[in-house]
Amino acid sequence: MFNNIPPITRNIIIINVIVFIVTSLMGNQVIGYLAGFYPFSPFFHSWQVITHMFMHGSIMHILFNMMTLFSFGPILEQTLGEKKYLILYFLSGLGAFFLFNLWNFVEAQQLSSELQQLGFNVDAYLSGASVQFAGNADAVLKQKELLDSLKGIVATPMVGASGAIFGVVAAFATLYPDSKIGIMFIPVPIKVKYLLPIVIVVSVYLGISGNGGGIAHLAHVGGALVGWLLARIWKKHLYRFN
Repeated sequence: MFNNIPPITRNIIIINVIVFIVTSLMGNQVIGYLAGFYPFSPFFHSWQVITHMFMHGSIMHILFNMMTLFSFGPILEQTLGEKKYLILYFLSGLGAFFLFNLWNFVEAQQLSSELQQLGFNVDAYLSGASVQFAGNADAVLKQKELLDSLKGIVATPMVGASGAIFGVVAAFATLYPDSKIGIMFIPVPIKVKYLLPIVIVVSVYLGISGNGGGIAHLAHVGGALVGWLLARIWKKHLYRFN
């Protein structure tokens, strides 16, 4: 059955599984080297904009992502062709990284501004200098609180293929809006043109409110936006692909 999956989808799944196994065996140092850090973090490397798409934090994380790709990817690959499908996948992953870190940038700028107003040298801290607090006890406590939030942005990496896969799902919903899919806890199948907007709105809320539970919800939104946009463009010439 696995050999019947179109080659791009099949190879993406294989690479993700191999990378997951290898990084699990090699430990956190390798994971930290390949995961996607905030671009202004001292831990960021340029290749992470790609490698983070093949990193996963748990067996359930990769299982859910690969099952979703297995469900939607083959149809799109056959419809769009290998080249455009590959472009869709990786541009969606890049869009996820961009939107997630754009919001990180907004938050980091706000935190940095508050810290600097309290006399904390943010630039020195980000360049690797030791922490130097300034002011009275209340000011120091506030700086520590703000710095913890900034550390959460700078030192917490983004991992997973979810952004790229959300792009695939969004493209599928754009090209096949009336297709029905079954979802856990929903007793009847629902059309993807209704389900996807609900998922996006919830993801935006969770991403902006900070109630995401450690999930990069805005990355999902970024991937979905790219997938939707590309599918809208390509839909006009759909039959040229077949």
